[in-house]
Amino acid sequence: MCDKDKKDSCPHTAGINRRGFLTTVGIGAAAVAVSGRVNAPATAGAQEITSDDMVRITLNINGRKHRLLVEPRWTLLYVLRDRMGMTATKVGCERGECGACTVLIDDRPRYACMTLALEAENQRITTLEGLMKGEELGTTQQAFLDHDAYQCGYCTPGQIMSAEGLLRATANPTREQIAEALSGNLCRCGAYVHIFDAVETAAQKRKA
Repeated sequence: MCDKDKKDSCPHTAGINRRGFLTTVGIGAAAVAVSGRVNAPATAGAQEITSDDMVRITLNINGRKHRLLVEPRWTLLYVLRDRMGMTATKVGCERGECGACTVLIDDRPRYACMTLALEAENQRITTLEGLMKGEELGTTQQAFLDHDAYQCGYCTPGQIMSAEGLLRATANPTREQIAEALSGNLCRCGAYVHIFDAVETAAQKRKA
């Protein structure tokens, strides 16, 4: 996982931290409240969001553009899984700690649970599904399979996306660079040695 003392430099949370995330959500909620478009239902303490409160955005996901209506508070993780049906991106801690939801935004690893869908507009989003070539696994995916770089497999999509982000930025990473790049991804099964071996193999195959 990323060093808590160096949270601002963590590649997965670049551009937003937990305080910034909560602030952004709060600003969005305040804007809706000021606009007067939130209708108070009969149930005390509840708020109803109508279609008028939703925002139309275009997301570029795996090379295809999708026009969507989203609520300002929706995370990219929620939109990918529950609105788009792209379930390779996993739900983990939902607070930027485990890395199971890692995707690439403009080729950089980001936690989808800590990224609002609105933030990702006009940027290139890549999910695990986007690494495949038809029915064929991508190079990094195949390397993870060849090295048994998983046990339960739940963290594997996030691990692969962090590895892919590293290899797109660094063609021949050292073992130390691999460990640092994947430090934001938690493997509860402890398959780190196999994971690092898989990334090294993927790098070699890319060069070939």
